[in-house]
Amino acid sequence: MERRDFLRRLGRTGLAAATLTALALWRHDRRSAAEYTRDAAAADALDLPSYAVERPGGSVCLALARGRDPEQLVTAALGALGGLQAFVRPGDVVLLKPNAAFDRAAALGATTRPEVLGALARQCRLAGARRVLVTDNPINHPAGCFAKSGLQQAVADAGAELVLPTAGAFVPVRIGGQALQTWPLLHGPLAAANRVIGVAPCKDHNLCGASLTMKNWYGLLGGRRNQFHQQIHTVIADFAAMIRPTLVILDATRVLQRNGPTGGSLADVAAGETLVAGTDMVAVDTVGCELLGRSLDRVAYLRQAEARGLGTTQWRQLAWREVQVG
Repeated sequence: MERRDFLRRLGRTGLAAATLTALALWRHDRRSAAEYTRDAAAADALDLPSYAVERPGGSVCLALARGRDPEQLVTAALGALGGLQAFVRPGDVVLLKPNAAFDRAAALGATTRPEVLGALARQCRLAGARRVLVTDNPINHPAGCFAKSGLQQAVADAGAELVLPTAGAFVPVRIGGQALQTWPLLHGPLAAANRVIGVAPCKDHNLCGASLTMKNWYGLLGGRRNQFHQQIHTVIADFAAMIRPTLVILDATRVLQRNGPTGGSLADVAAGETLVAGTDMVAVDTVGCELLGRSLDRVAYLRQAEARGLGTTQWRQLAWREVQVG
């Protein structure tokens, strides 16, 4: 190879490496929580609105659907809540937040099942949504995670719009929690929507015992979010204060029982054949703990959130329904 060609290629390689480094920095930059709190206060951090929908007293607020077909499960669970039209109105812009955190095949149970996400997006369209957006800030490369997990194809097939994280989409947001006061959030897609629905897999987690619908909002954080591992339960409880979603859906059609959150073996995955939908994240996640066989003593963030008045672990005392499909 000629020296000139070598230097030219080296320059291109350096430019590519610099670009990848810059992308990594805006998604997971190196400022501490204290530094972000200080900087965010100076930058007039934003507040999230409530995305919840007021419903008549006595309305069913939690539904379990049992069966094998993901499309039927989504339809049945939403139907038990009064239909998605009770939450999504014509002209709404709906943001769906799946868990796409890892560059894994869907069958390994580490990410939201594509069939569940696609069915939910189609239900949003049937309810009259003007736009259906889908986003997440994965731990691995975003485009690769959405492609490998099958979520990208599910979004396209359902006529929804995939919104990958960009530098300008992260802004400081006031969270007002016990561990998180202000923090950079993937705010761009949230600002574009007036309805937000979380759709998370039901899986084991080596740090917090279970990764369910509350833990799913971790995927909206930018910055050095790995620093929160030492206080993970308090941070997850803070998410219930940070965001009031329209609805949350727990995808337990497959359950990652061991080696979460990343998985890696089909032997770790069991057929859960269940989908849980509801307006109380604490209640929905308590059902998820039961499906995983987890004691609430291992999932301390649920008791913390309940103690702060952010939901209930006594889900059977709510208005709830169970339906069987297929």
